[in-house]
Amino acid sequence: MSNKAGIPQGTRDFNAATVQKRNYIFQTIRTVFELYGFQPLETPAMENLDTLMGKYGEEGDKLIFKILNNGLDNPAKQSQIIEDFNKILDGKNNKGITERALRYDLTIPFARYVAMNYGQLTMPFKRYQIQPVWRADRPQKGRYREFYQCDADVVGSNSLLNEVELTAIYATVFERLQLPVEIRINSRKILAGLAELCGGQELMVPITVAIDKLDKIGIEKVKEELLQRGINQYQILIIEKYLSIDGVNEAKIEQLKQLMGNNPTAIKGIEELEYILAYHSTKYSSKIVVDFTLARGLNYYTGVIFEIKAIGAQMGSIGGGGRYDDLTGLFGVPNVPGVGISFGVDRIYDVLEELKLFPEAVEKGTKVLFFNLGIQESKTAFYLMQELRESGIAAELYHEQSKFDKQFKYAEKKQVPYVVIIGSTELTEGTCIIKNIVNGEQKTISQQELVTQLF
Repeated sequence: MSNKAGIPQGTRDFNAATVQKRNYIFQTIRTVFELYGFQPLETPAMENLDTLMGKYGEEGDKLIFKILNNGLDNPAKQSQIIEDFNKILDGKNNKGITERALRYDLTIPFARYVAMNYGQLTMPFKRYQIQPVWRADRPQKGRYREFYQCDADVVGSNSLLNEVELTAIYATVFERLQLPVEIRINSRKILAGLAELCGGQELMVPITVAIDKLDKIGIEKVKEELLQRGINQYQILIIEKYLSIDGVNEAKIEQLKQLMGNNPTAIKGIEELEYILAYHSTKYSSKIVVDFTLARGLNYYTGVIFEIKAIGAQMGSIGGGGRYDDLTGLFGVPNVPGVGISFGVDRIYDVLEELKLFPEAVEKGTKVLFFNLGIQESKTAFYLMQELRESGIAAELYHEQSKFDKQFKYAEKKQVPYVVIIGSTELTEGTCIIKNIVNGEQKTISQQELVTQLF
């Protein structure tokens, strides 16, 4: 019995047109990364489970795809395997069952790489990475279980100039893609100041986890979750005032200053945002939006955080990132500051498709199909086809001698704009017929003129 063909939920196949459009996005981002001095890096698809667990907060840890160890079907180890599985069912990780997992993002693997190679890297170290990641999330529009991330990170520098440049990278990439966006910024220091205003730093995680869901569940559900997490009504009132701050960037900052008073942690975060806004006060000011509801649920962020929203599209975040001042400390190399951003390529693709923003020239394919009309005719066609290819023109020779109608249909289905016909007459006269499939125009030229005449 044959199995029905299918793929795992939350994954996709990509045809030629889709791959070409995705490559257009990749190349646009890659070009800008390299323009700003970032160098490429790749890390393995899987990491040791210890590398990933505990780095993404309680919500993120639940979405890590764990890989079962080999040999779990060994009868000699059955009793131990059953015991280890029972520990898994109790909510504990067990190396007897799983030691590895698919990477959840590119940031933690990058931090692991920096920690392993710290002595050999030139600081500050600027890298970009374009690879797939995996999350055991519930698939829905714009949310997949396998998707690409494009990250740029700087480690070894405390300078806010890095945040300024990363903001400019976002603006430049989306300008080149002709996609209007809002670059939303906040600071985890401001959120830490909010937690202190509510009673203490220990409240920051429950507050940020709840706030991070604001767009999805609304303010009333956020308040309910805060209550469930042990936040009292007085503290919720402060948080609600914080979340109600509105207006242009300058007005929002003034309202926040009034709410926070002299809280030194919040003041530091406000100064960070003002620094970025001052640098981009002319060219990119209209794209940058101060958003105090932005929380970024990942616990490793410590300073400025970013999130990108596409204007005019029904889509969530298409990019995000932030500062993480001691991420490598998780791997035994403390006090290495860092900051990074990520592009959600799959969501960017969906938005560009929805808004019809892909250039027509992105979809590249065969430009010329040579008909196969006999042994000698095909040999001549093959020689001319190679000349076109050497000139950078994508060309094909039909794979077998067939009727005209069959070869024309092949060209039409593949949307090949030109066909070249060399029959017995053309072979004798040293000519060829060029037919434009799009408009039906046809002409006869010498074979030597093919490259120059056609293109």
